[in-house]
Amino acid sequence: MTALAGRKALVAGVANDSSIAWGCARALKAAGADIAMTYLNEKADRFVRPLAEAVGAEIYLPLDVEDDAQHDALFAAIAEKWGGLDVLVHAIAFCPREDLHGRVIDCSSAGFAKAMDVSVHSFLRMMRRAEPLLRPGAACVTMTFQGSTSVVPSYGVMGPVKAALESAVRYLAYELGGKGVSVHALSPGPMPTRAGGGISGFDAMLADAEARAPMRRLSTLEDCGAACVWLAAHGAAATGGVHLIDGGFNIIA
Repeated sequence: MTALAGRKALVAGVANDSSIAWGCARALKAAGADIAMTYLNEKADRFVRPLAEAVGAEIYLPLDVEDDAQHDALFAAIAEKWGGLDVLVHAIAFCPREDLHGRVIDCSSAGFAKAMDVSVHSFLRMMRRAEPLLRPGAACVTMTFQGSTSVVPSYGVMGPVKAALESAVRYLAYELGGKGVSVHALSPGPMPTRAGGGISGFDAMLADAEARAPMRRLSTLEDCGAACVWLAAHGAAATGGVHLIDGGFNIIA
């Protein structure tokens, strides 16, 4: 498959081989794209480096999205190595455990600010640095969840946070559309990822999704990767949207 032959793709947010970002990186590589990948810190490096090697990542650098210097170094490396960028995948979110597991009304100011900064504003920071490098036809993708528009009790404050991220996608799509750049959010159903494991009652959420989704199965890394490749190849026709890849779970009352 060579739909993305010669395209340059940055994938941020791979933590291990069950990460949605890894499903995207693997699919983009299989479609012919050249890959840049990031890792959070030295602790994460031992899990992420073998994956970067598996896709032949041409750029592999640390990225703590709260560190401006690491942002700058990453995009400087992309500019020097590639001179441009065709795909950007942002799959990064975080909320302090004590705020994630509590009621939204009880969320601390610091916890809310942290969740918004890492999960939403980090996308804006990446996009701002990427903008001069994004070629016409480039596609930028972030990750959301149904809890942004419907109440998923165990998802807590991440519901409002993902709602903000989806709004940001629409505004970025408007602002960059004139340059031929598309911006999207993928919304998989519940999946057995490391990030999902931090949600209270997550096993029950998985079981419910599998039982009630019309397709009678959970979303997979392959589903996420396939959607990412399609958007990277054809996304300009559908910019600003939230793309549901949840086996139809969203249509069930």
